[in-house]
Amino acid sequence: MKNFIFAILSGLLLAFGWPTYGFPVVLFLGFVPILLVERQIRLSNIKWKKLRLFGYSYLSFVIWNFITTNWLQYADIFGASFAVLVNSMLMALMMVIYHSIAKRATVNISLLFLMCLWMAFEKLHLGWDFSWPWLNLGNAFSEYFSWIQWYEYTGTFGGTLWIWILNILFFKVILKYQLQKSVKKIKTNSIIILSVIIVPIIVSLTLYYTYKIEGQQLNVIALQPNIDPYSEKYNVPNDAIADLLVNLADTRIKPQTDLVVAPETVFADNVKIHELSNAYFKRKLDVYISEHPNINILTGISFVNFITDKALVKKQSNYHKSGFWYDDYNSAMLLNTSDSVQLYHKSKLVVGVETLPYQDVLKPLIGDFMIDLGGTLAMKTTQDERDVFVTSNPALKPAPIICYESVYGEFVTGYVRNGATILTIITNDAWWGETQGHKQHLSYARLRAIETRRDIVRSANTGISALINAKGEIMSSLPYGTQGALSGKVTANEKMTFYTWAGDYIARIAIFIALFVFLITMFRKPKVT
Repeated sequence: MKNFIFAILSGLLLAFGWPTYGFPVVLFLGFVPILLVERQIRLSNIKWKKLRLFGYSYLSFVIWNFITTNWLQYADIFGASFAVLVNSMLMALMMVIYHSIAKRATVNISLLFLMCLWMAFEKLHLGWDFSWPWLNLGNAFSEYFSWIQWYEYTGTFGGTLWIWILNILFFKVILKYQLQKSVKKIKTNSIIILSVIIVPIIVSLTLYYTYKIEGQQLNVIALQPNIDPYSEKYNVPNDAIADLLVNLADTRIKPQTDLVVAPETVFADNVKIHELSNAYFKRKLDVYISEHPNINILTGISFVNFITDKALVKKQSNYHKSGFWYDDYNSAMLLNTSDSVQLYHKSKLVVGVETLPYQDVLKPLIGDFMIDLGGTLAMKTTQDERDVFVTSNPALKPAPIICYESVYGEFVTGYVRNGATILTIITNDAWWGETQGHKQHLSYARLRAIETRRDIVRSANTGISALINAKGEIMSSLPYGTQGALSGKVTANEKMTFYTWAGDYIARIAIFIALFVFLITMFRKPKVT
């Protein structure tokens, strides 16, 4: 019964430390109860130890995953169930692997392995086809951004490391007390724990209050059309959308406005790429630009490209029942007084909605299964490079980050390394309704601002659109579910942070350590308990 209660406690602590409603300090001991469960099972004489540990761990992580990401059900109940149940299973497997190492190694070595293994797991979630990094531990401080200004040096893996170090310290204090019953030693260790909590916060607050945002100021507008994706978005022609965007921009436009940003796939009526230049909605935007020659319009758009040469068919290409192949794109485009149109195609795709993972294996089993969120059910085609849009203003080089891409720290640094001076995030968070989904997504944007020290212009279809500075502060925003335009100033920055240069180096070191410990330890016989 005690193990059952401890498993629930771990799940609740992890859940109640999560943004945007939680207090991240509780994460510093969120894993301690399940670690105590693992130790009790390992030192006992019961049978089926690994299976029991998996069950308790799975309970913990299902609670955590469900409370923090149950909003996924508002888009698709199957996708939500898959995300919660499978991600919880993978987390529970981490505990089982740790259990196998803990039977063969010292307490310190096995806990070091668990910490590094968890970071290796988070790194996997940033790169494989079933990518789902929403619950990577470093994301948890997004609402307490003044605590983690040092993310410009470490990225979110610095936060993961911080959380695990403190969980290990708390766990070891409990073990020492169980073995020695010494209150004096607990006081000594408590000082160490407080130092590990307080010192990083002091360092961060020092950075927060001393960091100066310097550079050329740019006048920007973020549009929020507030179109219901379930009933309106895919039924409104692009010409009408262009009129709506122009009318919204007109409420805030000034002669000095540099950039107008509109949401992801706001032009949802698929446009053939080769016909874009003659599209009537584009002509309307061109006319508006001619009336305001200083502006650049960055907007989301859905493209389709029909393939006439079978040699050009890719893995991401789609076969139509009528007998032809085509590529489907979730894209960003930049329009200005120049004759050329700049395009970027979304490259971090939502599993099950925009891409079928491991299709060589899954497609023969389940066919062309895709979750229907309206519009065209099709695999999206991506691109390899992080394109940065350029303008006649050398200081204005926006990164066209599309929706889910903003959750990937190292991925976003690719834009900055390619010259981005500001970040633009265009998204459609309306699928989840008035839930934690759109709030967490906005909150995570703060992390990208700090990591890269770039101001952000965020345009969300139904909200929350916002202007975020390089310290992670939301300077202004539009409420969810409202239609409007948000205007303000952002500052261009050309300097690169250490994290932008080094990427997820903490995770790479962790992977090496975990692999080394695993290979060395697994050749040993289990310790006699």
